[in-house]
Amino acid sequence: MYEPCQIITVVWNILSGFSHAGNLKSTPTTEDHVTKKTSDETPETVENDTAVSPAGKKGAPTPKRSDQVAANKRPLVPNDRKEARQRARAQMAEQRERARVGMANGDERYLPERDRGPQKRYIRDWIDSRTSLSEFMLPFMFLVIVATFIPIPQIQVYGMFALWIFFFIMVIECIFAGIRIRKSLREKFGETRVERGVRWYAAMRMIQMRKLRLPKPQVARGEQIR
Repeated sequence: MYEPCQIITVVWNILSGFSHAGNLKSTPTTEDHVTKKTSDETPETVENDTAVSPAGKKGAPTPKRSDQVAANKRPLVPNDRKEARQRARAQMAEQRERARVGMANGDERYLPERDRGPQKRYIRDWIDSRTSLSEFMLPFMFLVIVATFIPIPQIQVYGMFALWIFFFIMVIECIFAGIRIRKSLREKFGETRVERGVRWYAAMRMIQMRKLRLPKPQVARGEQIR
């Protein structure tokens, strides 16, 4: 049998246990506190995420640095390749025209190596200031060729003889002109400073028609050369 004191103690312990269980159920735990705090802060976080981006659009993601660099790049060549080719062709045509005009006028910057120098200019002026038989070689050869098509043997034979005679006179004329030109160059530039090949250069200039010579004649016929 239990004594009254023991019965009271047991009853008191049972009542205390029920009371402690109720307190545990009503008291919020640390986990519940963290969950509540997170749920309270979520709207603020969402609101901050939807703030205005640097691009000026609300809710738009901030662009990456690589995307910004790629957007700022500019092509080194024009996009219109057809226009670029046309512009390049126009520039090349302008340069060729400038070179052609410069060469025709005797500009040293546009002359080939064989035509450069004061001695070559002097030879051109010496030849251009005189009228020679050799410069009519091309027209005379054309007449002889036409004569060979005439079905008359005598005309063909005379034409060939005339051509050979013309060649002989032309060679003699070029030889004498080369001798005179070389003598003039020695007097003007010095005995030992005369360039090689001046007589051949003079002969090639002499057998060309005046209108076909390049560079073009810069002196008139009969003009005194100094």
